Amino acid sequence: MFRRSSQDAPADAVTLDKSRDDEAAVDVPTAEAKKGRPTPKRSEAEANRRGRAYVPPDRKAAARKARDSGRTDRERQMMALRGQGDPRDLPPRDRGPVRAFVRDYIDSRWTVFEFFLPILLIILVLSITKIPVLILTSIILWPVSMVLIVLQAAWLVFGLRKQLAQRFAGQNTKGAVAYALMRMMQMRRLRLPKPAVARGQKP
Repeated sequence: MFRRSSQDAPADAVTLDKSRDDEAAVDVPTAEAKKGRPTPKRSEAEANRRGRAYVPPDRKAAARKARDSGRTDRERQMMALRGQGDPRDLPPRDRGPVRAFVRDYIDSRWTVFEFFLPILLIILVLSITKIPVLILTSIILWPVSMVLIVLQAAWLVFGLRKQLAQRFAGQNTKGAVAYALMRMMQMRRLRLPKPAVARGQKP
């Protein structure tokens, strides 16, 4: 008489199963419930995206085309460095009106620094001679040339900064002084881009 009727048992089982299903639905995150899998991390998504990068059907032809394009760009760049091409093809280091003015500013002047290597060769030749006067000359010539180089470099840098402040006020002139010093160290005939002004000509 205290036994549960057979009709009540299925109802209780159905109720328990339904409550378990409701609890499971509450516990499952929305992303997993909709897609059936967890959302991938950003690093994994980027790795998958890179793995699906475009691969040309003919790799040899693509590599040959890239080489030809690079060769053409280098030829155009060299033509611009020689003063025979478009200034827009110059390397980024030499491109722009500021760098063009710096080159003209240095190329229009005689600098002691560009003759540093010939002076050094003269000092070396004089120092190996056995003539006391020439040896003394080489000893004196070395510090004198160093002092002249430093003084002229300081004078040119001071004038260059003044001109840049007047001509390019408000513009970015960062690196212009270092660029001028590098230009100053090179012999005129070896400078690239080629000088566009004559000595004594105002830039």
